[in-house]
Amino acid sequence: MRLKFSATFLMLFLLALAQPLFARTNPETLALKAVSENSAESAPAIAELRAQGPAGLNALFQTHASEINEQVSNPLLAATPEWQRLSAALDAVSQQKDSYLSGLYWYTDFAQAKAAARAAGKPILSLRLLGKLNEEYSCANSRFFRTILYSNAAVSKMLREDFILYWQSERPAPRVTIDFGDGRKLERTLTGNSIHYILDSDGRPLDAFPGLYGPEAFARQLANAQAIFRSIQGSDAVQKDSLLANYHRDQNNRISVEWLADTTKIGGKLPSGVMVETDDKGKAIAIAPLAVTKAITETSILRSITAGADALGKITDEDAWIKIAFRHIQEAKLDERSIGLMKRQTKDLFVANDGTGLTPDMKLMNLLQKLQLNIALDTVRNEYLLHTKLYAWLITDRSRSDVNELNNKVYAELFLTPATDPWLGLFSPEVYTALDGGGINR
Repeated sequence: MRLKFSATFLMLFLLALAQPLFARTNPETLALKAVSENSAESAPAIAELRAQGPAGLNALFQTHASEINEQVSNPLLAATPEWQRLSAALDAVSQQKDSYLSGLYWYTDFAQAKAAARAAGKPILSLRLLGKLNEEYSCANSRFFRTILYSNAAVSKMLREDFILYWQSERPAPRVTIDFGDGRKLERTLTGNSIHYILDSDGRPLDAFPGLYGPEAFARQLANAQAIFRSIQGSDAVQKDSLLANYHRDQNNRISVEWLADTTKIGGKLPSGVMVETDDKGKAIAIAPLAVTKAITETSILRSITAGADALGKITDEDAWIKIAFRHIQEAKLDERSIGLMKRQTKDLFVANDGTGLTPDMKLMNLLQKLQLNIALDTVRNEYLLHTKLYAWLITDRSRSDVNELNNKVYAELFLTPATDPWLGLFSPEVYTALDGGGINR
């Protein structure tokens, strides 16, 4: 009897010891603790969910699905302390601000991202930005990514299911505070650009999307990059080089032909010296020197593409860009989730009875229309002027397998904010400001 009692007691004792361990590792329990008012309880729970990877983020979404869905459906709901804690937990685990709309898990360790990509057989979407993606004041482009792209239902689904996500900060985003002297202040970020790279599981660049694209255009770019990723699987190094070179040439030619179609539709003209190749039905299929063809040498490729992009920029004035942007306005349309986030962010700005005769909804609509036109403008400029140059670099330097090397070139020569300039072009000792020390406060 004594032996039986002792064995029972020992079993109960071991179960009692195991219970706290189970509580620490059980995802649902961690998800509940992550929103605790007690930071001593919430902080380690959030850290453990983060360490669990996408599964930890999924646990938060599943456990708090009703609260999240309510906020998504009603963006003008007041932010209660409970929601603020849940939102903060989601952003900490995902490493992205406003992740309640996207459900995206971002790696911040490149080695972990590559390991996850190899295990899942997926490409890596690598974001380079100024500031941090989980902070309010990251650079402007990355803030628009969060609102326009990552919150978009179709885009976020594609990113979540088909890619491994990784972000890396180039440097802090420069911020400025404007003090009006009467208690009012404006805080903004200055300059800075962001870029999405598509990488294979070894970190080799397959494609890159510079700056902001509209949701539909971005989704199309993702689909193209995913297709080339799949096509090179199982190929040896020589075959991969050949497939990638053909892909970059084909994509560059596609951009050039699309630009020709847009320019023709708005009554524009081609740069002098440009030749258009057509099929037997008269449809443009290639443009030289804007297009990259196998007939020209590797040395002349870079010169022809960059010269073509520069010529395009020179002959396409602001009025022409706006006309082209209107042709792509559908690609810049925001979905209801993104519009809901805009409503949440601007609800205190738009008030009724301010003398304009406009309701808050009318003001939001005006803001939305202007934003979508600006997105369309960014889309066509980034695609026609910047993406072509990126393809030129990828084609002419087949040895550029290091994304960091490519990224340094992008920030130095494409975005014109080289790492060697600590002031990001905002200060020059050659410009007199009539301020002591040039206004620098170290």
